[in-house]
Amino acid sequence: MAFNFGGAANNPAATLTAPSFGASTTTAPTGFGFGSTTTGGFGGFGATTTAAAAPGSTFSFSAPSNTAGGLFGNTQNKGFGFSSGLGAGTAPGASGFGTGLGTTGLGGFGGFSIQPTQQQGGLFGQQAAGPAQPTQLYQQVTALSAPTLLGDERDAILAKWNQLQAYWGTGKGYYSNNTPPVDFTQENPFCRFKAVGYSCVPGSKDEDGLVVLALNKKEADVRAQQQQVVESLHKILGSNQMLSVNVEGVKALPDDQTEVIIYVVERSPNGTSKRIPASTLFSFVEQPNVKAQLAQLSVVMSVTRTELSPAQLKQLMQNAPAGVDPIIWEQAKVDNPDPEKLIPVPMVGFKELLRRLKIQEQMTKQHQTRVDIISGDISELQKNQATTVAKIAQYKRKLMDLSHRVLQVLIKQEIQRKSGYAIQVDEEHLRVQLDTIQSELNAPTQFKGRLNELMSQIRMQNHFGTVRSEERYSVDADLLREIKQHLKQQQEGLSHLISVIKDDLEDIKLIEHGLSDSGHMRGGILS
Repeated sequence: MAFNFGGAANNPAATLTAPSFGASTTTAPTGFGFGSTTTGGFGGFGATTTAAAAPGSTFSFSAPSNTAGGLFGNTQNKGFGFSSGLGAGTAPGASGFGTGLGTTGLGGFGGFSIQPTQQQGGLFGQQAAGPAQPTQLYQQVTALSAPTLLGDERDAILAKWNQLQAYWGTGKGYYSNNTPPVDFTQENPFCRFKAVGYSCVPGSKDEDGLVVLALNKKEADVRAQQQQVVESLHKILGSNQMLSVNVEGVKALPDDQTEVIIYVVERSPNGTSKRIPASTLFSFVEQPNVKAQLAQLSVVMSVTRTELSPAQLKQLMQNAPAGVDPIIWEQAKVDNPDPEKLIPVPMVGFKELLRRLKIQEQMTKQHQTRVDIISGDISELQKNQATTVAKIAQYKRKLMDLSHRVLQVLIKQEIQRKSGYAIQVDEEHLRVQLDTIQSELNAPTQFKGRLNELMSQIRMQNHFGTVRSEERYSVDADLLREIKQHLKQQQEGLSHLISVIKDDLEDIKLIEHGLSDSGHMRGGILS
């Protein structure tokens, strides 16, 4: 009696077979995500499941899986998922947030994907596809631990060589004569050159309609030809008068590339306008004929950056990406400096690390440029502030002068108005107060005495300064003549002294020469 858990997905014919445990599960690689090429080997209970993702699909939570043939032959459609992915259906190498593992992308946010699983056949009574094939992970483990290619001690050396290739993430591992070698890529779980970084979670919504185009041109050239680029994009959209292309921003990228963020506004006949959703616009630009036209504009990549729902983020964070140790992934989630704004991103290989380094250097330059602009603005504001303070002081002095002039005019006007009238009581009180103030000012020990003292000191300082500046010294002619004569005699005495010293030096040299000659003569006689 045959008993089988699950049938083959590729053969709907129902034949009885022996129990099968460990059938294959094949998943095609899609950028970086939950779907790297693995062939399930331990478990699966005989069901051959094939998950083929669209090339370059990125960060997409797929539609529910379709299962044909239920438990008793009926048709069921069950599973769960999110019908549309963020950036699903992109070109190879493009992702909703940048790139997959080891590929060159725009943003540096790995393209995770969960693709639908197509299954046909019920739980009982389906024919097995054939003998179970070894999974890629099983092949890699066999190549690293127990190859049987040569059948002697050289297999141990081959195993070490395969381990070295797996650690580097390159090469082919030979392990058996009956099976082809296994390819070691940087996505294999044994590759050592892996790390986890962090990237910002996009904040734009699908309703904002923002689509990013990467142009293989320098930023200066793109800014100079921005209007031409907009007109070309409008022609690609069919030159529809109801549509208008707008540029949200232009930013430089490494390797002399430029990022242009665009959105399209649709105007209705009644005067209202709305933005085309990002998913709709992205689907249009990803059409083959449209991509060919964009390639003429040097567009090398087009992606969308839309925010993730909490369910999508949860689904992403729960499962470690392919080739990344779950322990490292969990630790990366714990070490996340800002879980609300940042998300872990796997980095595999030196190319990915170099790409992120270039992006970081580019952002550092942009930040430095912005800081320089802010510093220039601050300096200009400081100059304006100093000028404003000086003007305020000038206006205060002018206001004081005008106040005094107005007071003088009021005094004269009041005098003319009060002429012929007797002094009133309030005016008498005011006169008494003014006399009191005047007496206090005129007191020797009060303000007037101190002011007089200060004025006298100021006059003395000005007088001394004037005198010092006008001081001149003069010498009597006879005294000046005597000084010159004395200096001349001193000069003559010094000259005579110098001549005497020179003569003495000549005499000393002659004496030394004579002594040396007499010494030689005595030496000759003695010999």
